[in-house]
Amino acid sequence: MSGQAWLTGKYWRRRLRKARNALATRFFNTRFGRRLLIENIGTRVISMTVDAGDHLMSFSPADYIGRKVFRKGHFEREAVDRLLVILRQRGLLRKDSMLLEIGGNIGTQTIYFALARAFAGIVSVEPDPRNFRLLEQNIRQNGLADVVRLVNCAAGEGKGEIDFFLNSANHGKSSAIRQSASDQKISVPVRSVTGILDDLDIDQASIGLVWMDIEGYEPVACRSMLPLLARRAPLYMEFTPLFYGPEGTKAFIRMLAGFYENCLVVFEDHEKEMKVRDLPGAFDQYDVLFLP
Repeated sequence: MSGQAWLTGKYWRRRLRKARNALATRFFNTRFGRRLLIENIGTRVISMTVDAGDHLMSFSPADYIGRKVFRKGHFEREAVDRLLVILRQRGLLRKDSMLLEIGGNIGTQTIYFALARAFAGIVSVEPDPRNFRLLEQNIRQNGLADVVRLVNCAAGEGKGEIDFFLNSANHGKSSAIRQSASDQKISVPVRSVTGILDDLDIDQASIGLVWMDIEGYEPVACRSMLPLLARRAPLYMEFTPLFYGPEGTKAFIRMLAGFYENCLVVFEDHEKEMKVRDLPGAFDQYDVLFLP
């Protein structure tokens, strides 16, 4: 091959490579392309960070929540925005109050709440060591360490350690309750909610909202924060009769009805106010705001 032919071939290979890369960039910047990329990224990549516009978010590409963040740029941010609107409309937001988040995961909702500046500070409790490492990173890289205080433990009765079950595909489904035979069992520290707040020297009267999503362990966590329930702090939780069972659901509703009279059930497309004692047990899962 002559020198001229070799240079010509090199030129066209470079042009083709640039065209291929430009086409791939456009494709992987689509919703479908991002989905294809994140679902086939391989096990060698253990964490990723994306620019989500007004914040950075680090996540595991092996995790359901991380894949959602990569594809959509957020994870259920609209639920936080919707809840803040409801609280504001009902006069339940106090800017000098604290948010207690039980089940912080990797900090998606934590950051959305912090960016909304609706609370003076946030306490985020997360037991899963995989999530907690990313939670720490996300709070630090977004400059929120002065706003958010992190606690690496489960919220339950007593003090010590409990069995905890790691879900490999969806870290948000990890729980103190085994949900799958493939879950990996580890031990994690456990503290009562009252004990957590006491350790942080936080006055329970300063808690303006308890936000809780702990995959079926909500009844136990609620029993560990009776003083908060007694003063009827606004409580928003993922309520899951599927996990509690029929009798457990009835018992949990009776317990909550002993503190709260009214609640707002938040369905996907509407809200419905009702008496706590009338909460439905036939649905697998729904969100509830218990009203003071």
